[in-house]
Amino acid sequence: MKNKITLLLLFVGLMSFSQQIKFTEKVWRVNFLNPGVELEVPTSNYSTFSVGLGVGYGGSYPKTSSGGSGFLYSINPFLDVQHKWFYNFEKRKEKKRATDNNSGNFISARLFTRGNTITSNFNRTSNFDFAVGPTWGIQRKYGKNFHLLFDVGPIYYFDTKGNHNFFPIMVQLNLGFDL
Repeated sequence: MKNKITLLLLFVGLMSFSQQIKFTEKVWRVNFLNPGVELEVPTSNYSTFSVGLGVGYGGSYPKTSSGGSGFLYSINPFLDVQHKWFYNFEKRKEKKRATDNNSGNFISARLFTRGNTITSNFNRTSNFDFAVGPTWGIQRKYGKNFHLLFDVGPIYYFDTKGNHNFFPIMVQLNLGFDL
């Protein structure tokens, strides 16, 4: 009798485990604000890993650039790698809000790197620079496949020549389409 109860409890436990809500999804995106493609893949029910490649706008980091005046800009190819931990999926479900395509609020660890300059109004000390730091953000899916992502956080930036410093805030805004 004890073995039957144990098997029944094990079966019920496995059934409830297998029916857990899976919130995160694999999503391909095309972004048009900073033109590029992005792949976001689940790493758990509440986290994803994303990789984005494209060409976009970037500003000047004080210790890795010189010259220029006014509104400083640089257009560069980029690689953006981010691990996101979502924290409000259940709350969104309770309020009958969408969690499709990983719509939720998150904290993340982000690595961003820029390559050779296409055009710029300042000089960079190196052809490659990097920024790494934590972010807080939101991403949402609107309609059938419109995507919005906004995140913000402090960064530590450096280049291949050894120049480095902290920057109090880095902002990311992506608009695009989920495929």
